Amino acid sequence: MSLRHLLLAGLVAGASTAQAAVVFSDDFNADTLGLNYTGFVNGWTVSDGTVDLIGTGFFDLHPGNGNYVDLDGSTSNAGVLTQSLSLTAGVTYTASFSLGGSNRGDTNLVDVMFGTSLSNFTLLSADPLATQSISFTPGSDGTYTLSFSNGGGDNLGAILDNVMVSTPAIPEPETYALMLAGLGLMAAVARRRRKA
Repeated sequence: MSLRHLLLAGLVAGASTAQAAVVFSDDFNADTLGLNYTGFVNGWTVSDGTVDLIGTGFFDLHPGNGNYVDLDGSTSNAGVLTQSLSLTAGVTYTASFSLGGSNRGDTNLVDVMFGTSLSNFTLLSADPLATQSISFTPGSDGTYTLSFSNGGGDNLGAILDNVMVSTPAIPEPETYALMLAGLGLMAAVARRRRKA
């Protein structure tokens, strides 16, 4: 393998150590299971209806996933689950989350709103929990919301779990140093070849 290829491999390996900055994360496992739940420990609010917090040993519709939210609570009036976040202007934030079907024979429509971005998801009853995402770049510093709203009101909602909001990966200082050293070495090799 040439020196150039070794340097490029080193740069790629070094760049892969960068980590996305997590702004918010919740898997709902710190919450207590219950119907028409409102006591979320990580600051979620419920408006315009109800949601249920279900999971292991309590209406466990997706076994092996701990606690999760049924987005259509037990009052025949689906609630809106909302989290407020303090965001910085010009930074692109990505909200990732797991959505799954109710496993009770119905189809659910879920609207996800992040700041001014809106995505719609259709979930069939047997759909497994799968990771989805939505991105938003605020135009000014401030508090913005991430919300999940289940259409309908039949007490058989889509399932929500593993919500995370993050910013793009920021290279670590060592990565910059490695990249600069590699580029310098490549420039030196190129100069030598031109002289030869």
